[in-house]
Amino acid sequence: MSSQHNAEFKERERNAWASVADGWHRRDALLARGAAPVTERMLDMAGIRAGHRVLDIASGVGEPSLTAAKRVGASGRVVGTDLTDAMLDYARRKAELQGVTNIEYQCVDGETLDFPASTFDAVTCRWGLMFMPEPTACLALVHGVMKDNARLAVACWTAPDQNPFVGLLMQVLANHMELPRPPPGTPGIFALADPQHLQQVIESAGFRNVVLESVEIDVVEVENGQQYWEAMSDLAAPIMMLVNQLDTATRKAYASEVIAAAEQLRQGDTLRMRGTTWVASAEK
Repeated sequence: MSSQHNAEFKERERNAWASVADGWHRRDALLARGAAPVTERMLDMAGIRAGHRVLDIASGVGEPSLTAAKRVGASGRVVGTDLTDAMLDYARRKAELQGVTNIEYQCVDGETLDFPASTFDAVTCRWGLMFMPEPTACLALVHGVMKDNARLAVACWTAPDQNPFVGLLMQVLANHMELPRPPPGTPGIFALADPQHLQQVIESAGFRNVVLESVEIDVVEVENGQQYWEAMSDLAAPIMMLVNQLDTATRKAYASEVIAAAEQLRQGDTLRMRGTTWVASAEK
Protein backbone atom coordinates (compact mmCIF):
# COMPACT_ATOMS: atom_id res chain seq x y z
CA MET A 1 0.00 0.00 0.00
CA SER A 2 1.48 3.36 -1.07
CA SER A 3 2.00 6.12 1.48
CA GLN A 4 -0.87 8.10 -0.05
CA HIS A 5 -3.26 5.14 0.04
CA ASN A 6 -2.01 4.38 3.54
CA ALA A 7 -2.88 7.90 4.70
CA GLU A 8 -6.28 7.81 2.97
CA PHE A 9 -7.09 4.46 4.53
CA LYS A 10 -6.17 5.67 8.00
CA GLU A 11 -8.32 8.75 7.61
CA ARG A 12 -11.29 6.58 6.64
CA GLU A 13 -10.58 4.31 9.62
CA ARG A 14 -10.31 7.26 11.97
CA ASN A 15 -13.63 8.65 10.76
CA ALA A 16 -15.33 5.24 10.85
CA TRP A 17 -14.34 4.52 14.45
CA ALA A 18 -15.10 8.07 15.53
CA SER A 19 -18.61 7.61 14.12
CA VAL A 20 -19.24 4.62 16.43
CA ALA A 21 -17.45 5.94 19.54
CA ASP A 22 -20.77 6.79 21.19
CA GLY A 23 -22.04 3.30 20.35
CA TRP A 24 -18.97 1.65 21.84
CA HIS A 25 -19.57 3.67 24.99
CA ARG A 26 -23.20 2.53 25.12
CA ARG A 27 -22.20 -1.11 24.61
CA ASP A 28 -19.10 -1.02 26.78
CA ALA A 29 -20.43 -3.31 29.51
CA LEU A 30 -21.70 -5.82 26.94
CA LEU A 31 -18.42 -5.98 25.04
CA ALA A 32 -16.24 -5.94 28.15
CA ARG A 33 -18.14 -8.93 29.54
CA GLY A 34 -17.78 -10.91 26.32
CA ALA A 35 -14.13 -9.99 25.79
CA ALA A 36 -12.99 -10.51 29.39
CA PRO A 37 -11.55 -14.02 28.80
CA VAL A 38 -9.43 -12.67 25.94
CA THR A 39 -8.23 -9.71 27.99
CA GLU A 40 -7.18 -11.92 30.90
CA ARG A 41 -5.45 -14.43 28.63
CA MET A 42 -3.53 -11.66 26.88
CA LEU A 43 -2.30 -10.20 30.16
CA ASP A 44 -1.26 -13.66 31.34
CA MET A 45 0.59 -14.45 28.10
CA ALA A 46 2.31 -11.06 28.24
CA GLY A 47 3.44 -11.87 31.79
CA ILE A 48 2.10 -8.57 33.13
CA ARG A 49 2.59 -8.18 36.87
CA ALA A 50 2.93 -5.56 39.61
CA GLY A 51 5.41 -2.81 38.82
CA HIS A 52 5.45 -3.31 35.06
CA ARG A 53 5.34 -0.54 32.50
CA VAL A 54 2.85 -1.56 29.80
CA LEU A 55 1.97 -0.16 26.38
CA ASP A 56 -1.50 -0.96 25.04
CA ILE A 57 -2.10 -0.21 21.37
CA ALA A 58 -5.61 0.33 19.94
CA SER A 59 -7.09 0.80 23.42
CA GLY A 60 -10.44 2.00 22.10
CA VAL A 61 -12.72 2.78 25.03
CA GLY A 62 -10.26 1.38 27.56
CA GLU A 63 -9.52 -2.33 27.36
CA PRO A 64 -7.31 -4.15 27.98
CA SER A 65 -5.41 -1.10 29.25
CA LEU A 66 -7.58 -0.52 32.33
CA THR A 67 -7.38 -4.15 33.40
CA ALA A 68 -3.62 -4.04 32.88
CA ALA A 69 -3.36 -0.88 35.01
CA LYS A 70 -5.11 -2.62 37.88
CA ARG A 71 -2.78 -5.59 37.55
CA VAL A 72 0.46 -3.55 37.57
CA GLY A 73 -0.70 -1.57 40.60
CA ALA A 74 0.54 1.70 42.01
CA SER A 75 4.17 0.85 41.29
CA GLY A 76 3.42 0.24 37.59
CA ARG A 77 2.28 2.39 34.69
CA VAL A 78 0.20 1.88 31.54
CA VAL A 79 0.14 3.97 28.38
CA GLY A 80 -2.86 3.40 26.12
CA THR A 81 -2.92 4.59 22.51
CA ASP A 82 -5.51 4.71 19.76
CA LEU A 83 -5.95 6.29 16.33
CA THR A 84 -9.28 7.84 17.39
CA ASP A 85 -9.38 10.36 20.20
CA ALA A 86 -13.17 10.11 20.42
CA MET A 87 -12.71 6.54 21.67
CA LEU A 88 -10.03 7.56 24.15
CA ASP A 89 -12.27 10.25 25.63
CA TYR A 90 -14.45 7.46 27.03
CA ALA A 91 -11.40 5.52 28.21
CA ARG A 92 -10.19 8.56 30.14
CA ARG A 93 -13.61 9.00 31.74
CA LYS A 94 -13.73 5.33 32.74
CA ALA A 95 -10.28 5.55 34.31
CA GLU A 96 -11.39 8.56 36.33
CA LEU A 97 -14.64 6.93 37.42
CA GLN A 98 -12.82 3.76 38.45
CA GLY A 99 -10.13 5.68 40.31
CA VAL A 100 -7.35 4.35 38.07
CA THR A 101 -4.55 6.90 38.19
CA ASN A 102 -1.56 4.94 36.88
CA ILE A 103 -2.66 5.22 33.25
CA GLU A 104 -2.52 7.78 30.48
CA TYR A 105 -4.02 7.80 26.99
CA GLN A 106 -2.47 9.25 23.87
CA CYS A 107 -4.02 9.61 20.43
CA VAL A 108 -1.18 8.01 18.44
CA ASP A 109 -0.99 6.11 15.17
CA GLY A 110 0.31 2.63 16.02
CA GLU A 111 2.62 2.76 13.00
CA THR A 112 4.31 5.96 14.23
CA LEU A 113 4.98 5.16 17.89
CA ASP A 114 7.60 7.44 19.40
CA PHE A 115 8.70 6.28 22.85
CA PRO A 116 12.25 5.92 24.21
CA ALA A 117 13.95 2.60 23.55
CA SER A 118 13.64 -0.13 26.18
CA THR A 119 10.72 1.57 27.97
CA PHE A 120 8.12 -1.17 28.35
CA ASP A 121 8.01 -4.53 30.11
CA ALA A 122 5.04 -5.68 28.03
CA VAL A 123 2.95 -4.56 25.05
CA THR A 124 -0.62 -5.55 24.19
CA CYS A 125 -2.84 -4.96 21.16
CA ARG A 126 -6.35 -6.42 21.21
CA TRP A 127 -8.14 -6.49 17.84
CA GLY A 128 -6.28 -3.54 16.37
CA LEU A 129 -3.28 -4.91 14.49
CA MET A 130 -5.34 -6.33 11.59
CA PHE A 131 -6.68 -2.85 10.77
CA MET A 132 -3.18 -1.44 10.22
CA PRO A 133 -1.89 -1.07 6.65
CA GLU A 134 1.63 -1.98 7.82
CA PRO A 135 1.31 -4.26 10.85
CA THR A 136 4.94 -5.34 10.70
CA ALA A 137 6.03 -1.70 10.78
CA CYS A 138 3.96 -1.20 13.92
CA LEU A 139 5.45 -4.27 15.60
CA ALA A 140 8.99 -3.28 14.60
CA LEU A 141 8.50 0.01 16.45
CA VAL A 142 7.00 -1.91 19.36
CA HIS A 143 10.05 -4.17 19.41
CA GLY A 144 12.29 -1.13 19.76
CA VAL A 145 10.47 0.37 22.74
CA MET A 146 10.39 -2.91 24.69
CA LYS A 147 12.98 -4.02 27.22
CA ASP A 148 15.03 -7.13 26.53
CA ASN A 149 13.00 -10.31 27.11
CA ALA A 150 9.78 -8.27 27.38
CA ARG A 151 6.65 -9.95 26.08
CA LEU A 152 4.11 -9.02 23.42
CA ALA A 153 0.48 -10.21 23.30
CA VAL A 154 -1.88 -9.51 20.39
CA ALA A 155 -5.40 -10.69 19.57
CA CYS A 156 -6.69 -11.02 15.99
CA TRP A 157 -9.93 -12.64 14.80
CA THR A 158 -9.78 -16.03 13.09
CA ALA A 159 -11.67 -16.91 9.87
CA PRO A 160 -15.18 -15.54 9.16
CA ASP A 161 -16.86 -18.95 9.47
CA GLN A 162 -15.56 -19.15 13.05
CA ASN A 163 -17.01 -15.75 13.92
CA PRO A 164 -20.78 -15.80 13.50
CA PHE A 165 -21.09 -12.67 15.64
CA VAL A 166 -19.97 -10.68 12.60
CA GLY A 167 -20.18 -13.34 9.88
CA LEU A 168 -23.97 -13.27 10.02
CA LEU A 169 -24.00 -9.56 9.19
CA MET A 170 -21.75 -10.15 6.19
CA GLN A 171 -23.71 -13.14 4.90
CA VAL A 172 -27.00 -11.25 4.92
CA LEU A 173 -25.43 -8.13 3.45
CA ALA A 174 -24.27 -10.19 0.47
CA ASN A 175 -27.95 -10.56 -0.44
CA HIS A 176 -28.24 -6.80 -0.93
CA MET A 177 -24.92 -5.67 -2.40
CA GLU A 178 -21.78 -7.03 -3.94
CA LEU A 179 -19.31 -7.13 -1.10
CA PRO A 180 -15.87 -5.76 -1.92
CA ARG A 181 -13.15 -8.37 -2.34
CA PRO A 182 -10.00 -6.64 -1.14
CA PRO A 183 -6.70 -7.95 -2.49
CA PRO A 184 -4.46 -9.97 -0.16
CA GLY A 185 -2.71 -7.78 2.38
CA THR A 186 -5.54 -5.28 2.66
CA PRO A 187 -6.28 -4.29 6.27
CA GLY A 188 -9.56 -5.49 7.75
CA ILE A 189 -11.19 -7.52 10.49
CA PHE A 190 -9.93 -10.85 9.06
CA ALA A 191 -6.62 -9.63 7.59
CA LEU A 192 -4.59 -11.68 10.10
CA ALA A 193 -6.92 -14.67 10.38
CA ASP A 194 -4.37 -17.04 8.85
CA PRO A 195 -2.20 -18.25 11.75
CA GLN A 196 0.90 -18.70 9.60
CA HIS A 197 0.58 -15.17 8.26
CA LEU A 198 0.06 -13.77 11.76
CA GLN A 199 3.15 -15.60 13.03
CA GLN A 200 5.17 -14.36 10.06
CA VAL A 201 4.16 -10.75 10.71
CA ILE A 202 5.26 -11.04 14.35
CA GLU A 203 8.54 -12.78 13.55
CA SER A 204 9.34 -10.33 10.74
CA ALA A 205 9.33 -7.55 13.34
CA GLY A 206 12.11 -9.30 15.24
CA PHE A 207 10.18 -11.26 17.87
CA ARG A 208 10.97 -14.83 18.89
CA ASN A 209 9.21 -17.76 20.54
CA VAL A 210 5.83 -16.96 19.01
CA VAL A 211 2.94 -18.92 20.55
CA LEU A 212 -0.62 -18.86 19.15
CA GLU A 213 -3.73 -19.94 21.00
CA SER A 214 -7.35 -19.84 19.83
CA VAL A 215 -9.90 -18.54 22.31
CA GLU A 216 -13.64 -18.87 21.76
CA ILE A 217 -15.97 -16.41 23.49
CA ASP A 218 -19.55 -15.19 23.53
CA VAL A 219 -18.76 -11.84 21.91
CA VAL A 220 -22.35 -10.63 22.23
CA GLU A 221 -24.84 -12.18 24.65
CA VAL A 222 -28.31 -10.62 24.44
CA GLU A 223 -31.93 -11.70 24.66
CA ASN A 224 -33.01 -11.67 21.01
CA GLY A 225 -32.26 -10.77 17.42
CA GLN A 226 -33.44 -7.19 17.80
CA GLN A 227 -30.98 -6.55 20.61
CA TYR A 228 -28.22 -8.21 18.58
CA TRP A 229 -28.91 -5.91 15.63
CA GLU A 230 -28.95 -2.83 17.85
CA ALA A 231 -25.69 -3.80 19.53
CA MET A 232 -23.86 -4.59 16.29
CA SER A 233 -25.14 -1.37 14.72
CA ASP A 234 -23.25 0.40 17.49
CA LEU A 235 -20.10 -1.74 17.34
CA ALA A 236 -19.39 -2.95 13.79
CA ALA A 237 -17.92 0.16 12.19
CA PRO A 238 -16.49 -1.44 9.00
CA ILE A 239 -19.75 -3.23 8.18
CA MET A 240 -21.94 -0.26 9.06
CA MET A 241 -19.94 1.81 6.56
CA LEU A 242 -21.19 -0.58 3.86
CA VAL A 243 -24.73 -0.78 5.23
CA ASN A 244 -24.99 3.01 5.17
CA GLN A 245 -24.45 2.90 1.42
CA LEU A 246 -27.82 1.17 0.99
CA ASP A 247 -30.98 3.18 0.37
CA THR A 248 -33.46 3.54 3.21
CA ALA A 249 -35.80 0.77 2.11
CA THR A 250 -32.96 -1.70 1.54
CA ARG A 251 -31.38 -0.88 4.90
CA LYS A 252 -34.70 -1.59 6.58
CA ALA A 253 -35.04 -4.92 4.74
CA TYR A 254 -31.46 -5.80 5.63
CA ALA A 255 -32.03 -5.11 9.32
CA SER A 256 -35.17 -7.26 9.32
CA GLU A 257 -33.30 -10.16 7.70
CA VAL A 258 -30.43 -9.90 10.20
CA ILE A 259 -32.86 -9.95 13.12
CA ALA A 260 -34.73 -12.95 11.72
CA ALA A 261 -31.48 -14.86 11.04
CA ALA A 262 -30.19 -14.15 14.54
CA GLU A 263 -33.47 -15.31 16.06
CA GLN A 264 -32.86 -18.72 14.49
CA LEU A 265 -29.75 -19.02 16.66
CA ARG A 266 -31.44 -18.11 19.93
CA GLN A 267 -31.31 -20.72 22.69
CA GLY A 268 -34.31 -20.21 24.93
CA ASP A 269 -34.14 -16.75 26.45
CA THR A 270 -30.56 -16.08 25.37
CA LEU A 271 -28.83 -15.30 22.09
CA ARG A 272 -25.11 -15.98 22.28
CA MET A 273 -23.16 -14.88 19.23
CA ARG A 274 -19.82 -16.65 19.27
CA GLY A 275 -16.43 -15.55 18.08
CA THR A 276 -12.98 -17.09 17.91
CA THR A 277 -9.78 -15.11 18.17
CA TRP A 278 -6.10 -15.83 18.02
CA VAL A 279 -4.13 -14.71 21.04
CA ALA A 280 -0.48 -14.62 20.11
CA SER A 281 2.45 -13.99 22.40
CA ALA A 282 6.13 -13.50 21.67
CA GLU A 283 9.38 -12.36 23.30
CA LYS A 284 11.81 -9.64 22.36
